[in-house]
Amino acid sequence: MATEQKEKKAKPAAKPRAKKAVVAAPQKLRIKVRAYEHKVLDASVKQILDTALRYDAKVAGPIPLPTEIKKYTVNRSTFIYKDAREQFEMRIHKRIIDILDPTPKVIEALTNLSLPSGVTIDVKMV
Repeated sequence: MATEQKEKKAKPAAKPRAKKAVVAAPQKLRIKVRAYEHKVLDASVKQILDTALRYDAKVAGPIPLPTEIKKYTVNRSTFIYKDAREQFEMRIHKRIIDILDPTPKVIEALTNLSLPSGVTIDVKMV
């Protein structure tokens, strides 16, 4: 028994794996629109939708997001009357618009849009 040596089993060679097919996900243009006044925001969203639909783009939205409210409390008096306070708030209204499979014409038309002041736009390719 001492003379017998245990034979080590050789590991089989790793089999080559088949490559997975890479499927290109459809591109999506996500537009986030923000403004302090909801009427101005809705007018600019309508303008964006009209230009996107003019070039036969598929549009999802506008999706309203929760309104962000920032409140500020300020003393009315400078020294005495600590209980007399005023509250101010800023409301930021938000909407999201998704444009599915945008063409270069749609992107060019959206970049040339002139929107009213006070409207902020963030555009991302997702």
